[in-house]
Amino acid sequence: MTSPTVLVVDDDRANLDSVARIFQREGFATLSAAQGTEALEMLRRPEVSVMVTDLMMPGMDGQELLKASRAIRPDVEVVLMTAYGTVETAVAAMKDGAYDFITKPLKRHALVKAVQKALEKQALVQENTSLKAKLAEINPAGGRAMVGQSPAFRAMLDTIRQAAPSTATVLLLGESGTGKELAARALHEHSARAKQSFIAVNCGAIPESILEAELFGVERGAYTGAVTRREGRFERASGGTLFLDEVGEMPLSAQVKLLRVLQEGELERLGGTQTVKVDVRLVAATNKDLQKEVAEGRFREDLYYRLHVVEIRVPALASRREDIPLLAEAFLRRFSAKNGKVLRGFSPDALGVLENYAWPGNVRELEHAVERAVVLARTDVLEASDLPESVRKGPLGSAGQLVIPIGTPMEEIERRVIHETLRHTRGDKTLAARLLGIAARTIYRKLEREQGGPDAPPVPPSPPTNAD
Repeated sequence: MTSPTVLVVDDDRANLDSVARIFQREGFATLSAAQGTEALEMLRRPEVSVMVTDLMMPGMDGQELLKASRAIRPDVEVVLMTAYGTVETAVAAMKDGAYDFITKPLKRHALVKAVQKALEKQALVQENTSLKAKLAEINPAGGRAMVGQSPAFRAMLDTIRQAAPSTATVLLLGESGTGKELAARALHEHSARAKQSFIAVNCGAIPESILEAELFGVERGAYTGAVTRREGRFERASGGTLFLDEVGEMPLSAQVKLLRVLQEGELERLGGTQTVKVDVRLVAATNKDLQKEVAEGRFREDLYYRLHVVEIRVPALASRREDIPLLAEAFLRRFSAKNGKVLRGFSPDALGVLENYAWPGNVRELEHAVERAVVLARTDVLEASDLPESVRKGPLGSAGQLVIPIGTPMEEIERRVIHETLRHTRGDKTLAARLLGIAARTIYRKLEREQGGPDAPPVPPSPPTNAD
């Protein structure tokens, strides 16, 4: 297993080298930075487990660096080095999230012990995360489950729980691979129809020529080869839930018949004249923009509004990155059991790769990556080398990623970025300015103009700060 990496930060070069050597002799990997801004860049590297930083430094001091680390890498534990005269400041810094502080002159034993304890705490947090993942799982259907605790996931789950007991048609929107079918199953499992059938149909995977027969059934002799009467998916799902995945791929001819079923609760089998009553709760899903499809004549407007009674957006993995460790642990448990392996978890490097990859294929891509790693794992801990090369060397995401739709005006993008950064810095405008690479007075000015409205007069510049 890869040794934990300690980031050492001190503007005193002699002390910086001395502390780095101490950790190297103890078997740790080390990174060194002579100033806070340099350390801030290194903190983004996934292998960093603990940061040991001097408290009093020119420019960005240790306390500012601590706050920045809480914003961009809250999983990294921080140990402060301080002179006796600044112990009170160090104690105050611990309230901001520092794990411990060591007073100068430094003692090798105390320094190493503090870092080892910080790593132990980190391991406990990761174990706690794994336990939370088990508790967070809902809707175990066919060995699969929805997992998450992020705000985006919880918002979706709240809407599912509110909509589930109703009979309203639900339209699930989201990118491919986000878990729309699992969301549909959750709607079914939390409804009064839970004991009845859940039937799923992928409209994009069934040839257009036989989709109508699959959905609405066939009478004997309807076409060559139809030697018996066959019920369609609507009849099989009667009393339960029918899930139409990729509904945006449905041909217009089938859309007409689907609309009638939704309006009247009845259908006619292909080649038949007898009306068949069905009681089905319909859930549809698509990764297409159905309003655009309607405008371009590929999707019926009246059907769109019938499907769009309740809209639930299934978030992309990029907008719920906090859930990546939970999902990875859940997949690890499932595939370990499936392949008869005993695995303890992920190495810090492997977890760092997972958390920093962009995941264009969303949860499905993460699931496949973990399955591959489980199959190829040589030890009881999954290493970064066990993950697919496309994940290890692929496009990077960001733990603090903000998703902004194409076409959003630049002014609105700027406003969202500033507010999201302030949220991560808990309102610290100076720290937010450092992270954004702008002057603090710029943030003050823009916020004041927002509060005063678009016609507010220019706000006088704020007094200079260290961030300027």
